[in-house]
Amino acid sequence: MGMVMAVSFTRYGRLYYLDPGPHSPAVGDKVLVPTDSGPEVAECVWAPQWVSDDIGGLPVCAGPATAEHLARDEANRRRRAEGRGVAKRLVRKHGLPMKVIGVDFLDAENVFTIYFTAPHRVDFRALVRDLARTIRARVELRQVGPRDEARLQGGIGPCGRDLCCATFLKDFEPVSVRMAKDQDLPVNPLRIAGACGRLMCCLKYEHPLYVQAHQEMPALGERVETPEGAGQVVGRNVPSDTVTVRLNGGGRCSCPSASVCSPRRQHDARYGTEEQPLG
Repeated sequence: MGMVMAVSFTRYGRLYYLDPGPHSPAVGDKVLVPTDSGPEVAECVWAPQWVSDDIGGLPVCAGPATAEHLARDEANRRRRAEGRGVAKRLVRKHGLPMKVIGVDFLDAENVFTIYFTAPHRVDFRALVRDLARTIRARVELRQVGPRDEARLQGGIGPCGRDLCCATFLKDFEPVSVRMAKDQDLPVNPLRIAGACGRLMCCLKYEHPLYVQAHQEMPALGERVETPEGAGQVVGRNVPSDTVTVRLNGGGRCSCPSASVCSPRRQHDARYGTEEQPLG
């Protein structure tokens, strides 16, 4: 077993997991998180708790944030807000077809990283020179795709929860239309697309379960025997592990897939359905 805590650098932002070490911060406390550019201030979202798995390799919490750290963090936030405002104003001035969606600032190196989206490649060399001269810092511009835009901006998904990419997802795994078809979802972009306009990442979550279930459950159109009589499978519900059967005599019934599964029926026919007494 090991202890894990979760922090976020922004309110409702992406979660980062830490080893609390000897510290025991409460939810809402400001703590220091080791990064490549030094310790940064983050808010404790999950207090340290024991987990069943022995998780190793997590960065160790550097302790509670002091008044000096909080003052530095507030100054950096003001600098990021300043850089964002200047970047948007100069983008309009240069007439570039780009949208600023996020700004990072490293005070130790005095470097601004500005993330933007654009429909195509943009020549922003003049913009970079103007930005560096205005905010008196080195500036790097990075173009990102729709998924990274959703991650940086955050939002609410169709499920009513915060976007997965903006909270806990660390990497974007490939998602295909085949996954939607395997889950019997309508292949309608409005139904299976996320806030980024691409296929929802959550289609990946339950896909292995559907693949396994479709291998074990009777196929659509298969003739089966049910407790209510013979019929043909016309529907499958993987979450409830049931199938819908159109009976030969008319009507439909919904029953557990195990009750119409051939191996199960063969087992019951050979050994019986009632448990035999021991001894």
